[in-house]
Amino acid sequence: MNRRHESSGTSAEETSGSVIAVTRALRVLEAFGVNDPQLSLAELSRRTGIHKTTVLRLARTLAADDYLVQKEDGSWRLGRAAGWLGACYQATFNVQEVVEPVLRALTIQTGESASFYVREGQQRTCLVRVEGPQAIRHHVRIGAALPLDSGSPGRVILAFSGEPGELYEMIRRRGFHLSLGEREPEVSSVSAPVFGLHWRLLGSMCISGPTARLNEARLLELAQTVVDAANKLSYAMAGSQRPAPQVERPSTWHP
Repeated sequence: MNRRHESSGTSAEETSGSVIAVTRALRVLEAFGVNDPQLSLAELSRRTGIHKTTVLRLARTLAADDYLVQKEDGSWRLGRAAGWLGACYQATFNVQEVVEPVLRALTIQTGESASFYVREGQQRTCLVRVEGPQAIRHHVRIGAALPLDSGSPGRVILAFSGEPGELYEMIRRRGFHLSLGEREPEVSSVSAPVFGLHWRLLGSMCISGPTARLNEARLLELAQTVVDAANKLSYAMAGSQRPAPQVERPSTWHP
C-alpha cells in the first residue's frame, strides 16, 4: 500500500517537472523575434528569465530535434523544425476562426456590434461581423464594400497605410479613430488597426451603433477597449501569445 502511494507521488512529481521543462523550452523558442536571426546564450537567458545553465540544456535538447541550431560563434538560431511548424500554421490558418471570437468578446464587453474590415483597392470590405445585443443597432452586410475615406474603419486603414495629412497623423499618434455621422447620419463608430507578422497592416476593427447611444464621450470611453481587442487580434493573427502593448488614455478630440 505504501509502495503504491510512493510510486504515485513520484509519478506526479515527474509529470510536473516535465510540464515545467516544456514550458521553459517554449519560452526559449518564443524569445526569438522577426528581427533576431540569432541570439546569444546570455540574451536567451535575459529574455526568458531562465538561468544560462538551464537555457543551454534546453537549447541543446531543442537542437537535437532541429528546433534550434547552434552557430560556430556559440549563438543560437531557429532550426528547420521550427520553420515547419510555422509553415503548417500558415497553411491551416482560418481567419474567421481567429477573428470572430475576438469580435464576440468585444461585443460582450461593449454591448455594441463589432466588425473587422480589410482593404480591397480603394474600398474597405466587412470581412467578419458580430451583431450586438441591442434592439436598435447599425446593420452592415458581410462582404459589403464601403468607402475608405468615410467612417472610422476606413480612416484607420488609410492612416496606417501611410496616408499623408494632419488627420491621419493624429490617428497614427492616438492609435484609433472615432466618427459620428460621417458615412451614415446618426451612426457612430470607433476603430483601431489590426496588424499581422512584421507589423503588416491587415485591416481595422470597430464597434458601431446609433449616435444617440454612442456619443463622443461614450466612444472615447470605449476607445481603449477597442484598441486592446485590436492588439489581441494582432498577436493572434501573428501567431503569438505575447501580451498586447497598452495605449495611453486618449484626450478629447473633435473629428
